[in-house]
Amino acid sequence: MTAIIETEGLTRRYGDVHAVEDVTLRVEEGSVYGLLGRNGAGKTTLLQLLTGQEFATSGEARLFGERSLENPRVLGRTCLVKESQSYPDNVRGHHVLRAASWSYAHWDQDYAIRLADDLRVPLGRRVKKMSRGQRSAVGAIVGLASRAELTLFDEPYAGLDAVARQVFYDALLADLAEHPRTVVMSTHLIDEASPLLDRVVVIDEGRIVIDAEADALRGTAVTVVGRAQDVDAFVSGRDVLRRDRIGGISSATVADVDHAARAAATAAGLELAPVSLQELVVARTGGARGRKDPS
Repeated sequence: MTAIIETEGLTRRYGDVHAVEDVTLRVEEGSVYGLLGRNGAGKTTLLQLLTGQEFATSGEARLFGERSLENPRVLGRTCLVKESQSYPDNVRGHHVLRAASWSYAHWDQDYAIRLADDLRVPLGRRVKKMSRGQRSAVGAIVGLASRAELTLFDEPYAGLDAVARQVFYDALLADLAEHPRTVVMSTHLIDEASPLLDRVVVIDEGRIVIDAEADALRGTAVTVVGRAQDVDAFVSGRDVLRRDRIGGISSATVADVDHAARAAATAAGLELAPVSLQELVVARTGGARGRKDPS
């Protein structure tokens, strides 16, 4: 497959703060990537580096095989929508859509109007006077209706209520089926967005800690529950992400558990529970991981 995004050793430092550190990444054409991580992990900085809105301290980013910095050929094929997008005081919703129609070659105005109706956005109102949810919806509409070959969402849906977010997710899936393109979604609503994702990239303290197919990743960890001594015996030598104990009952979330290991756990009388994508990401980035038993 063709790589739409490629980075090599991409780094951005602000004094002693390493916002993005040595990121090497490849994003394939026609996929939906989830860019996941805690607040301040480096997600927004990475997206800004990709689109030339930030200068790299070192390393390189290429979109469509070319450097993105001050490259109108690349940026004209890319749409970045940010949750923190600001607009001039007198700009109204329909002004935003009109400006977007000038910026994106594949813009669909009729689709944008339908989305505004579905998301209940008052296009005649000044954006400044809209609610947070309505402003977020404006960004989501631009990202969807742009039909840009590469669309980057930096949590514009964070301000939407649960109903509006579901409208957005449904619209994204339906439109991708008719107009395939590459989408990167930065989000902290991990389990909610999980069904949309083909691949997951998790960033923590500026570094990529997970880069894997979403389906494969969901099956890599399991939580085992049982008598403490049985759990201890099972997890010995394994990659333990989390451990809890109440009296004589213990539970442990363990990574990289194959079919043979699951069978062994069952034979030992342990109960097995699946681990959601959100639980796995939290365990990987929460700072309270269990340590691998050296025995």
